[in-house]
Amino acid sequence: MKMKDLEMKEYLDEQMSKYNLAGFIGEDPIAIPHGFTKREDIEIAAFFSAIIAWGQRPTIMKNARSLMERMEETPYDFVMNASENDLQAFDGFVHRTFNSEDAKHFVRALKKVYQNGGLEQVFVDAFMAGQPNYKSGIMALRELFFGIPHQPRTQKHLANPDKGSSAKRLNMFLRWMVRQDKRGVDFGLWTRLDSSLLLLPLDVHTGNVSRELGLLKRTQNDWKAVIEISEQLKRFDPKDPIKYDFALFGIGVNGGI
Repeated sequence: MKMKDLEMKEYLDEQMSKYNLAGFIGEDPIAIPHGFTKREDIEIAAFFSAIIAWGQRPTIMKNARSLMERMEETPYDFVMNASENDLQAFDGFVHRTFNSEDAKHFVRALKKVYQNGGLEQVFVDAFMAGQPNYKSGIMALRELFFGIPHQPRTQKHLANPDKGSSAKRLNMFLRWMVRQDKRGVDFGLWTRLDSSLLLLPLDVHTGNVSRELGLLKRTQNDWKAVIEISEQLKRFDPKDPIKYDFALFGIGVNGGI
């Protein structure tokens, strides 16, 4: 590794250590799934919390908690057993453009996913089908999600990398589920998937910081940019490159470099 790379790695490691801490949880949407202990409850709480994670963080957390309350704080049991009448619990829910009808469809779709082995299994199957990358898993998840009747508007709430989306929220969810984190933030529940292949949850802040650091040349925050920056981060830790999400986010939140 070149001296410039060594200096960059030291800087990123230092910044990562500041923010990859359990104390970070309380102010982040990941706090919602941390309120559960059962694997499937954690997965579903994390999935919903990640899906609505855009906008002001206090509002995200307030609305994610509302979703859990509407599912009677037992998200897996609700997903598997809720009747159409029970789904009326979501009536009146709105988070930006994600509304009650979207929430109802997500519950119906998640039931189908768990009837087919669960969220992790969707990605494992996609990897084993000859495409060992998270894009194939995201596309397989979309196929399951929208293989049942739905309003076309709901499709925009599950990112489509084939259309160039950075899939920020899904990549964040995958980081939560896959990374083996000894610091008590990410869960690492999905042990059959590879942390080295995770992709950066790219947004305006992490994109701008990555460009300031010279790690990202592409000007758009799209899927191609996600691949570019994720490959760059592998130079500093090939086994766990997306731990640097904490560094890039932390630098951005605190006003840049």
